[in-house]
Formats: sequence, structure tokens, C-alpha cells
Amino acid sequence: MNYTGDRRNQSREWVNIPVADNGEAIVAAMTEAGVEFVFFTSGSEIGFYQEAIAKAEAQGRKAPKLISVTHEHVNLNAALGCAAVSGKPVATAAHVDCGTQHYGGAVHTAWHAGLPVLITAGIPPTAYPGSMIGAREPEGHLWLQQTFDQNGIVRQYTKWDHLLKFQDNPGLTVSRALQVACTEPRGPVYLSIPREVSLAKADNARFPTLDQLGVGRPAAPEPDGVRELAARLVKADNPIVVVSRSGRDPATVPALVRFCELMGLPVAQSAKRSYHCFPFTHPLYQGSVSLKDADVVLVLDVDIPWMIGPNAPSDDAFVAMVDVEPSKRRIPIMEFTADLRLTADTLLTLEALESEVRAISSAADRERFAARAKRWSETSERRRRALADNAKAAAGNTPIDVRWLSYQIGQALEDDWVVFDDTIGISQVHDYLQCARPNSYFCNPASSGGWAPGAAFGAKLAARDRNVVAITGDGFYMFAPGIHSLWSAAQYKAPYLTIVYQNRSYSTGTLRVSRSYPDGFAAKAGYHGGYFEPPIDFAAEARSAGAYGENVTDPKEVGPALQRGMKSVREGTSAVISVWLPRLLQAD
Repeated sequence: MNYTGDRRNQSREWVNIPVADNGEAIVAAMTEAGVEFVFFTSGSEIGFYQEAIAKAEAQGRKAPKLISVTHEHVNLNAALGCAAVSGKPVATAAHVDCGTQHYGGAVHTAWHAGLPVLITAGIPPTAYPGSMIGAREPEGHLWLQQTFDQNGIVRQYTKWDHLLKFQDNPGLTVSRALQVACTEPRGPVYLSIPREVSLAKADNARFPTLDQLGVGRPAAPEPDGVRELAARLVKADNPIVVVSRSGRDPATVPALVRFCELMGLPVAQSAKRSYHCFPFTHPLYQGSVSLKDADVVLVLDVDIPWMIGPNAPSDDAFVAMVDVEPSKRRIPIMEFTADLRLTADTLLTLEALESEVRAISSAADRERFAARAKRWSETSERRRRALADNAKAAAGNTPIDVRWLSYQIGQALEDDWVVFDDTIGISQVHDYLQCARPNSYFCNPASSGGWAPGAAFGAKLAARDRNVVAITGDGFYMFAPGIHSLWSAAQYKAPYLTIVYQNRSYSTGTLRVSRSYPDGFAAKAGYHGGYFEPPIDFAAEARSAGAYGENVTDPKEVGPALQRGMKSVREGTSAVISVWLPRLLQAD
């Protein structure tokens, strides 16, 4: 979703807002930019957020809602989930270098998510004790929190970073940070704020708002490229569309449906899925499919379009990649080749392609399109039927078969559920889900596990009318750490469901080791380091945080347990359903 602001600019004259200090100015600029939430993990030097927001609420003025989160990793993941569902900029706050480091792998996720998040952290005071407001106090740890370059901790994972200084205009700085975050390719920015600067007195905050600075409009595709691509697609016998991230803008979903139905184009999931780009229930949706027989491949906003190997497109295939940043500068080495790269917004490209195809296609072409749609619809139906048959064949297996669990999840979740998928390919849950609505499915956009619980909590705050579920393996769930998001969910009455695939195994420490060292010493030793038993009782942990918790070992109870968890969420209490599966590479 492209942020264009909530109001027209009636004037370029800067706003002028009465404030008591720079901390209030920071919050005022966030408010003017439409930031609704600040995800906050306490620190002595970021108390200005608490004061400024409480003051605004007491005086009846607008301000972001401060959301207290008890772990920074959950904090940032919650911000990502909130931004993903709302399409609006979100802010976070953490304590000095320690809190910044505690954001952890969520910083990696933010970098690859393509979402507008302003990550902030305090800077410990360095002014001599008693020399000014906010100066050092007689606490030894204040000296230890100094770093030469705190921003450097996250610099290679952000679009922009800045250390706020006394001479800076704090309101302008926040507006500028959000301008960069909201401009495609969108992504995280980082602002560090010294305590002395945040507490510095001020009479007013005069600054340009985000709307006045202006967020760049989406890039339109180059006309000659559209004409060439449309001609190639019309003439193609076996074209395929590959998707991953285009669904960041929900408006692309119906546009892609119209275009694919016009041409009978099948839609394949890329090697790294991220967003809901096409209805999973649509006859033209194929999930993961080989591209080796395709003669034209249209790749829409994808980082990793296919796996190198026998199922990749042939050298004779025409490959077109559409992306707001098609060179993928965030990834140092990329070997995927393309015949055409369009620097363009997906929605504008689809609209232009549809217009051009309608203009140049003949009646005979449209007959070919219809026949192709029928062929792929039949293929899709066979795929779904085979998946269901395989799952049902394993319905009585004990321990519970992963296919049976994934099938039951797909059957249980209705269309009002938003899914946050933090599983890996072993689960196959993506193949069984029936998500049809835009913004109904999000997959971990990067490779840092533990994203889903926090993201699900943040999403629920942004979409109170939707039910939200986090689906995760037990290894990633322990990375989350899930209990902190459950606490925040209870605190802010934002319940969500968690489903845990509990196989007590790391795929990295079992399957990947086995692939590198078949019949090696690690295999003979039983993959020490690949298993974690006895496991944590996630149901008991959930109950300790005020949530409903249930462990499932009987395959007959999978469906009923999911229904009990869903019922709990609908009634206002988060739930964790942990399902016992076989260990990887070992039968239990």
C-alpha cells in the first residue's frame, strides 16, 4: 500500500505546535504523520514518550497510542505486523544500545519486509552531572551504555539513520525519517535520541509535516516495456506469473485476478513467499509449480523468483521482472537473469498491461486464453484433491502427521482470519490454507524466526474486526519469545490464536546436517544439537500469561482443539494450541 497521507496540503507553511520540550515535538511530528502506535519497551531515557503521550491524552489532543511490550524483539515484530495490515507508518522505542541489540533478528525481518517502520532508541546521557537537564546521574551503568556509533548496530539493515542533535529540528527530523520510510522501496529507518536532547525545553515545535515533505508517488511502467511485455504474453503458449510481495498493496490482488482471468494466466508462488498476492482458492492459483516449460515468466515484486536448478525457467524463456527496485540493491549478490526489468509499481503495471492486451488481442487469442484457463483450472483442482487425499490418508497416524495438522488448519480457518505463517516448507500449511481476501495471509518475509506471534499481536491492534492466527514451528516459537506477545495481547485486549507444530527438532540441525553429511558422525551420534527434549510445555506457559493453552497428541482431537482455540479468541482470550508431531528424521 502506498502512503499518500490523510489530507491534502492546503499550504506549505510549516505547522506550529505548542510544546514543553523536544520530546513533545517528536511525538507531535509522529501524530501529524498519522502514526497511530508507538510500540514501547521501557528505558530511562525514553520516558519522554510516556510523558508526551499521557499529556496529550489528558488534554484531549491526538497522539499515538503507547503500546507497552516487554521484549524488544516482540516490539519490532508487532510493529511490522501492524504496518503490514494497516499500510500506515508505525514507530517503536527501545532502551539505548542494549534495547537496540535486543530488537535482534526482527531488524533483519524489518529490512526485508518492505514496511514503513520508524525504529527509535534512546542514547545514554554524556553531559556532566548537574550541567543540564537530562545529564548523567550517579549511576554507573550510564557510562557503560556509551558506544562510538550506536546507529552502526542497525545501519546495514535500514534505509536511513540519524542521531538527533541539539541543533536539529526534532519535528522536521521525524517527518524526514517517515518520508524515507514511506517512499518506495519502503523500509525501516532508525533514529537515536539522546536524553539531554529529548528533555531540552522548547516553547513550540515548528516543522513541516510528512504530507508537506511529500511521499513519492508510485512509479509508472515505461510504455515501450509495457508494449513489449504485452505482445510477448499474447503470443505465449505457456506463460506464468510469479508472485511474492505485490500483495503489500491489497489493491493489486483484484487487479491481478482481472488480468489473469483475461489471459488465462496461472499464478505461481515464488521460492520465498511473503504477502497475499492472489486468492489461494482461485482456479488459476497453482502454489509452487515448475517453471521449466514456461515460455514467458512475469515476475511481480519478488526477491527470490525461483530456485536455481531443473525447475527454473529455460534459457529460451522470456523473463520480465517488475519491481519498484528491480536491481535488488539490498541483496549483495544476485544471479537471476531477466530479459526485461521494469522499474514500476505493480498495480500501475497491471493496469497498463490489461489495457494493452485488450487492445492487441484478437478473438482467436481470447479463445486460446480461455482454453489455457480451463487447462490450469483442472491442474489446480487435481493438486488440491491430491493434497487433501494425502492428508486424509495420514489422519490416524500417531504421532500426528504434519499433513493432517496442516489440512485441519486449512479446514478450520474461515475467511475472516488473518494468517501469519512462520513455518518452513516441511509443514506444507500454505498449500492447505484457503485465504481468499487481500491482507489475509502474511509469511515471514525474511529468515529470522520468531516473527509470527509479535506480528499477529500488532496486526490485531490494527484490525480489530479480524481474527488473527500465528502458525509456527516450536523452534521459531521459542525464538519469538511468544509469552511476551501474549502478555501484551492480554493487556490491550487484542487476542490472537497461536498454532505450534511441535516436532522438538531444528531442521537446520537435522535435515540440513544430513544433507551435508549423509551417514556422517552427526547422524550416527543421533544429531546432538538438532533436537530439544524434553520440550517446553507451551500450553502451561500460555496459561501463565492469561491465555488458553492446550497440548494435542491425539489426531482425532486436532480439529476440535483448533475450534476450542478459535472460540477462545472470539471470546476475547488468546490461545495457544500445540500439536505433537514426529521428530524430524526419527520416528517417535
